[in-house]
Parts: sequence; structure tokens; C-alpha cells
Amino acid sequence: MASVPSLASTLQQQLADALTAALPDAGAADPLLRRSDRADFQANGILALAKKLKGNPRELAAQVTEALPAGGLIKDIEVSGPGFLNVTLTDRAIVETLAARAADDEGRLGVPLNNAAGTTVIDYAQPNVAKEMHVGHLRSAVIGDAVVKILEFTGETVVRRHHIGDWGTQFGMLIQYLIEHPDALKHESGADDGASDGEAAMSTLNRVYKESRALFDSDEEFKARSRDRVVALQAGDPETLELWHRFVDESKIYFHSVFDKLDMEIRDPDIVGESGYNDMLEETCRILEETGVAVRSEGALCVFFDDVKGPDGNKVPLIVKKTNGGYGYAATDLSAVRNRVQDLKADTLLYVVDARQSLHFRMVFETARRAGWLSDDVKAVQLAFGTVLGKDGKPFKTREGETVRLEDLLDEAVQRATAVVRDKADKVGLSEEEIVENGRYVGIGAVKYADLSTSAVRDYKFDLDQMVALHGDTSVYLQYAYARIQSILRKAGDAVPAAHPELELAPAERALGLHLDQFGEVLAEVAAGYEPHKLAAYLYQLASHLTTFYDQCQVLSADNAPEVVENRLFLVELTARTLHQGMALLGIRTPERL
Repeated sequence: MASVPSLASTLQQQLADALTAALPDAGAADPLLRRSDRADFQANGILALAKKLKGNPRELAAQVTEALPAGGLIKDIEVSGPGFLNVTLTDRAIVETLAARAADDEGRLGVPLNNAAGTTVIDYAQPNVAKEMHVGHLRSAVIGDAVVKILEFTGETVVRRHHIGDWGTQFGMLIQYLIEHPDALKHESGADDGASDGEAAMSTLNRVYKESRALFDSDEEFKARSRDRVVALQAGDPETLELWHRFVDESKIYFHSVFDKLDMEIRDPDIVGESGYNDMLEETCRILEETGVAVRSEGALCVFFDDVKGPDGNKVPLIVKKTNGGYGYAATDLSAVRNRVQDLKADTLLYVVDARQSLHFRMVFETARRAGWLSDDVKAVQLAFGTVLGKDGKPFKTREGETVRLEDLLDEAVQRATAVVRDKADKVGLSEEEIVENGRYVGIGAVKYADLSTSAVRDYKFDLDQMVALHGDTSVYLQYAYARIQSILRKAGDAVPAAHPELELAPAERALGLHLDQFGEVLAEVAAGYEPHKLAAYLYQLASHLTTFYDQCQVLSADNAPEVVENRLFLVELTARTLHQGMALLGIRTPERL
């Protein structure tokens, strides 16, 4: 089915045509349409136009009004103030547009695909091999997953990349320990589920890391052997690489268990860590040096920038190759840029990375442009995010001052949410299985929504009590709104949702309908700016409109005419579908009963 033009876009076009008809000298003038408290929409473009044409804005507004087509879309149009146009739409136009959205058999609610869609490579969810995931890994994963879903929904081709930390000097220590203790990575899982396997894998990796670190710090001979092992690893020694792969594979078991808890799909082919670019590092550095983009400074290969200076006023370089011949992170990141543009044919490179790395990525992007690897046709963007804070407003730590394990945080969220669900379970008649499942959906949804409802670059406080609250801007509020609609639809009996454009709408029905129609425009804005918090805000406003609608409009009242019941069922069903679609794009489930 073809996409459905929004009411705003249709009105925008009619106003633009009327401006051209009434004022031929105006050219392609923009009506500057926006939502308004005084009417459904307000057009402010005539003020600037009158100034340009040296005319009276109110007289020009009257001319535009006369040039608008009668009936159909516009119910009333009023010239107010110095030349604003306040426009009220017909109830029929609202209902007919919503009916067209509901009839979309592709499940897109009439939302159009982006005609300018291209290929985006998105780098997100980047844990480190042989290390536990902590609260600091949450935001990249949650924000990145939502952006992937939103971009794909709008028609973008998305290539996912998980740039895991799988290379470095620490592997010399770990591999040497494994050579000398061949059974060190063996573990027994107490159950056959992925979570238990993941916990067992991480427990084993933690033990090996602690034991090898203790030996490294206390035994000079082991330290020397470990350093030799780093050289063997970097030289591609087969035995060393085989043991390195064991650490990577063991870590992947753990990664998958954590991402499963987060209700996120991570695919092995998309995991391309630092090691995936090793074969490109030498060539990357050679090209940079031969083209003069990078220069030697005190033995290191560096790129300098006029506007990047340290406290002493001296320029701070991007170090591509160290004095000892080792490659810096920049060499890996620049090689990744080359791969993603040249081999993956990306139009956009998107990095969901902590804001504290902003300077590094600014320097990497500028270096890639100087080298010709990033042309003007390719956009490179860091989607920077802030820090997760505790209730005290400081970086989130345990009471002992340790970094919070991501698994512990998710488990506690599910535990709290399950208690909330259980408290309401008797009223709904939920089984124990449903309580457990819904507790998981609500808990993980609460964590994701708290993150996604905040502008990515801002810090936010992690407060589970607030996150699982039934009222306010929380995912639970939205999930209950969805479940409440499903309950109404189950109670409807023989009445079926059906649009009735001939009916006059109550104010709450109009407000709900107009908001429903904005879904596609909001998604387009969210996708263009990589701003999932705007989708979260839209969904919260939708649930709030629904609450007002419930307060003012009885759906299944026996006092209502059958067509009124059907029309209101139609409105709530479309609201449910919009909530479900919007929440799914944020990676949050919507239980049918709650």
C-alpha cells in the first residue's frame, strides 16, 4: 500500500499553492506551518512574505484564504494578529486519514519510506574480551539498537558493527597463563540455558584474569614470557592465535547472554573487533605518511591539528603509530573507516560512543578527510552519549565504590518490575508464567526507556523506583496504556473497530487523532537526527492523550450509538498499534495483559 500523506503535509501543500496563486511574485514561499493551541495549525509565513513584498500582512493573509480550496480538509480559517492564519481541519479529514493509516496492510501505519535512504554503518555495543560488562556499556547498546531499528524502518540499509576490544598487550599475559595452565578455561554450566552458560564463562574468565595478573605482578620470568607472547600474537603465531580465539569465543558466550537479557539481537558476523583491521594497519600508516597527512615526531607517527592544543599551548597530536612501533587506537579506527567506506560502501558512518571520546573521533574523522578516505559524499557522525549517574548525581557505583555490573543492574530491574506486575496480577488474572514474562518485559523496558527518553548527550540518574513507577514518563505507563486498550478490545463483544468519518468528534478524540497522524513525521525527524528521545516523548504524549480521551469519552458505554462505539474502538485500536510499533522501535515489548 502507498504511504499516507499526513494532514500537516497536505495542508502545507494547499497553503503553498494558495500563496503562489494569490501572490505570484512570492515564488515558492514556505507557509511556516506548525501546531497551535489556538487552532489545529497556525501558518506564520505571511509575515516575512509581506515584509519582502512591502504589503499589508493581514490583507495578504485574506488573499491567501480566498485562494484555498473549499471543503474537504479545512473547516475554518481565521486571520489573527498581524497576519497569522489559524486553521481548523474537518473531523472527516482527520478520520479518513487515520482510516487510511489503519488500512495499511504492510503494517507501517502509512509511514513512508525515506526516498533518500542510503547505507549506514553503525558502530555500537562494544564490550571488551575477557572483561565483565558494566553500566558504562548500557547506553551504547540501548541507543544503538534503537537507532538501528528506526533507520531500518525508514528504509535505510544498516550494517551493524560491534567494535569489541579483542586485541592488546593483556592477551600476552592471558594466553601465556593458558599455555601453562591448559585447563584454566574449562567450566561446567549448572544449567543448559544461555544465561547460566554466560555466567559460567564470565566467572571462568574473571578467575583466569585475576590469577594471571597476580602471577604477572609477582613473577618476573612469567612477565617476560607474557611479553614474548604478545610479540608472538602480533606476528600471527598459529598456536598463540588459536588460544587467543578461545578467549574471544568464551567472551562471546558471555556477551550473548547479557545482550539476551537486554532483549537485543547481536549477530556473530557483525562482531568485528580491533583485530579485524590488523591486516590494514601497516598500509594505513604508510598512506598517511606518504601523503604527508601524518609526520614523524619524536619517533612516533602523528597527525597534528591547529585547533587541538594541550594546557601548555602545544599542539596535541593524534598518534597513529607509537615510538616503539606499536599501533595506536587511531590506526585501527582509521582502518575501520577505510573498510566501511571502500568495502561496505557506506554513505554514513555512525559511532555510538561516550562523549568523552569526542575529541578522538573528531581527530580521526578530520584525518580520514585529509587522506581522502572520507569524501564530501560520506557523512561521519559521533552519536555521543553522557554518563549514567546514581541517585546522588555522581557516576553510578556500588556501595563499595565499584563499577556496577550490567547483569546485576538488569537482574535488579527485572526483580523490581516483577514485584510491580505481581501486585496487579490478581485483578487481571495473570498466570505465574505471565507474571515472570511480563516482569522481564517491564524491567528491561524500564531500563531502556529511562535511557532513551533522555537526550543521548545528557547524563541521567539511574533510579529504579522511578523507572518502574506506574505514573509519569516511564515505559510502564506506556505498557499499561497498551494493555488497557487490549482489555477494552476484548470486552467489546460484537462491536468492532470501524472508522465513521461522518461523525462529529469530541475535543479529546480530535486531539488523539491529530497526534496519531504525526507518527510518521516524528519518525522522520528522529531518524534524521538520530534522536530516539523524541520518539519516546511522542509515545508518552500519545499515552497522555489516551488518558484524557478515557476521562472524557466513554468507549463501550450503552448510552453511545453503535457507530460512536465503533469509531472510538477504531481510535483506541489505532493508538494501540502506534504504541506497539513505536515501542518496538525502541526495543521495548508491549504485553497484551498487564
